[in-house]
Amino acid sequence: MARQSADERREQLVEAAIRVMIRDGVAKATTRAIVGEAGAPLGAFHYCFRSKQELLHGVIERIMLRSLAFPPAPLADGASAPDVIRATLHAYWDGIRERPDEHQLTYELTQYALREPGLADVARRQYQHYLQANIDHLESVARLAGIRWTTEIPVLARYGLNLLDGLTLNWLIDRDDAQALAALDAYAAHLAALAVPEPSDIRS
Repeated sequence: MARQSADERREQLVEAAIRVMIRDGVAKATTRAIVGEAGAPLGAFHYCFRSKQELLHGVIERIMLRSLAFPPAPLADGASAPDVIRATLHAYWDGIRERPDEHQLTYELTQYALREPGLADVARRQYQHYLQANIDHLESVARLAGIRWTTEIPVLARYGLNLLDGLTLNWLIDRDDAQALAALDAYAAHLAALAVPEPSDIRS
């Protein structure tokens, strides 16, 4: 059997931790349970991670990279700003629907981190990730649609984070696709009302 590098072992343990947390809950994701899921020796955990806090950061970052970023949306040539806004939000929502278990885990991670001494930084960094993803999304939409936002982007990003966070949690509870998409489209329409065309001399 080929020897694994430290980076490969870290990847293996992060993925194992996600599986254990989804199946059994964050509180039951002990070091022993994680290495058992990964088929790794117990000492591998302490070789790869200095603490459980570091592992939790790795779990959150992995889920963010895989599921919580705004993926590119297919757009027709000459798509209007409202169409761009709506399409990118729908592409994001498709990712939510494809990985509901991982998104449910993110809420459990937040609550667990807030309750455990010394782990509050995990929750803070988690929501900093989310906020930056929303900022990046708004800046990308502005470039694609040739618009600028009439509300400061950090404020608009926080508003969007709160709305999408609540919408996701609500959907995880009731799985009402029709109502979730209706609410998402209402948010898209509101965003479109907060955009104005970028002057052509700036775009060029």
